[in-house]
Amino acid sequence: MKKLTLAAAMLGAATMFSAPSFADDVYFPIIAKGFSHQFWQAVKAGAEQAAKEENVKITFEGPATEAEVDKQTDILNAAIAKKPQGIGFAALDSKAQVPTLKKAFDAKIPIVAFDSGVDSDMPLSTCTTDNVKAAGEAADQLAKAIGDSGEVAAEIHDQTSATGIGRRDGFLNEMKAKHPNIKIVDVKYANDSLKAADDIKAMMKAHPDLKGIFASNEGAAIGLAVAIKETKSKVVGVGYDSGKKQKDAINDGTLIGSITQNPVGIGQCVVHSLAKALKGEKLEKIQDTGFYYYTKDNMNDPKVAAVLYD
Repeated sequence: MKKLTLAAAMLGAATMFSAPSFADDVYFPIIAKGFSHQFWQAVKAGAEQAAKEENVKITFEGPATEAEVDKQTDILNAAIAKKPQGIGFAALDSKAQVPTLKKAFDAKIPIVAFDSGVDSDMPLSTCTTDNVKAAGEAADQLAKAIGDSGEVAAEIHDQTSATGIGRRDGFLNEMKAKHPNIKIVDVKYANDSLKAADDIKAMMKAHPDLKGIFASNEGAAIGLAVAIKETKSKVVGVGYDSGKKQKDAINDGTLIGSITQNPVGIGQCVVHSLAKALKGEKLEKIQDTGFYYYTKDNMNDPKVAAVLYD
């Protein structure tokens, strides 16, 4: 895992929490969406690195898969019950989990959201990619690759989290606004690579003139690569995230490229932000950790290589 540098920028809205002595044991549970993708392992690495720098204790927790909203809510409840000095939370459901998060807020536990925000002002800050902008870049790259005309589809990892909604809408809205000769013929939802592959094969069968597909996260992108390979399709694929399987698919030409986030930087941002909150420092409400569109031609560019992960 490469060490990433997180851009500093944490000034803005005031926090309401007093600063404890860091001589005391400071504990932050960091609750992710899951562990099934390499993305979360990279976020974990960043959080652990920042915890050492801040001299705080963390746990990195989450459900086994990103379909287990109830399980993640149980994990959040258990974390709140331990009365930590702060909580990092990546919501699987940006609406349904707000009441549970309010328990932490009412207990005056600082909250920093990451990856996926919630429909609430309770988090002091959210460490995230600008998913709408990033997915818009994916739309532009896919449009360019298919000659700016024809039929396209999308495989989105979910329709409940802020990331799923943002990437879906960013992709669809960019296509509609800037690429009028492209027709969006299907949008399906799957986080698991096996289901995504089945979805995409069904799309290809239902739309024989399909020219391009966008897959909105690591699982969906791996499923897209599998479907293209198994059907020997000429469909152009653009993914999102990184990981060895997705990088291999780009290097062998199965996918033309993907959007990469800065997962280690996201993990660092969460822990550093919680530590700053405890010191009484101010945080920006949204901290954009950045993205790149990468292909086999620019994977070794130092700026891009630094945010790719296996």
